[in-house]
Amino acid sequence: MCQLLGMNCNVPTDIVFSFTGFAHRGGRTDTHHDGWGIAFFEGKGVRHFVDHQAAIASPIAELIKQYPIKSTNVIAHIRKATQGQVALENCHPFVRELWGRYWVFAHNGDLKDFFPQLKGTFTPVGNTDSERAFCFLMQELRARFPDTQPDLAVLRASVAELVGQIAAHGTFNMMLSDGTALFAHCSTKLCYIVRQHPFTAAHLSDEDLSVDFATVTTPRDRVAIIVTEPLTVNEKWTEFALGELLVFVDGMPLPGHAIA
Repeated sequence: MCQLLGMNCNVPTDIVFSFTGFAHRGGRTDTHHDGWGIAFFEGKGVRHFVDHQAAIASPIAELIKQYPIKSTNVIAHIRKATQGQVALENCHPFVRELWGRYWVFAHNGDLKDFFPQLKGTFTPVGNTDSERAFCFLMQELRARFPDTQPDLAVLRASVAELVGQIAAHGTFNMMLSDGTALFAHCSTKLCYIVRQHPFTAAHLSDEDLSVDFATVTTPRDRVAIIVTEPLTVNEKWTEFALGELLVFVDGMPLPGHAIA
């Protein structure tokens, strides 16, 4: 299956270190070679890069590893196709507009017999179960809240309910963000780490590369990294519970959780 990477921070931060290790799983240290993508929020805008080539061979991935784009919310994905051919339109993350904001979504898993009725406002471009799930989420949220985005507690409850409906069809590890919060749901495997003062050094598991975060941060910085498999060998990662939905804001998971 695919792999997911997310970042949520309280100050704009680059994801070069984490993405460098993550990209190696796209054809070098793992078999996820059917495309990749990444999206960075900057204010209400989104920088969105996708490629149907394996991340390890993609010139665009090399650009991302060398270009320190700073963002408070990032979602990245490396693809191992289960539904839909290897093509640009099937590469995650996907982007749609809702309530005057861009929403970014990526999915790891396989949904069986999931063909919801989509009424036209949100229509898949490709032919993956993942994009259908995203369109269904956006459609149902707009139906519940047609005019304005609800407060985060209400939105969280609605997302949890809809995610539960989708997850009933199979494996639904996913990440979703509007640039203010990052939602992450675990069906089978997700974990996270919160890096904050006092910062220490970290060493990647997929490449011989280390960084001392104390030299590139300030005491007020806080960064949450969410990923399918831990990216480093010398840090303690927290595993999600199966069926758990967490919402990250300003580099921390919000208190409480939802089980879908």
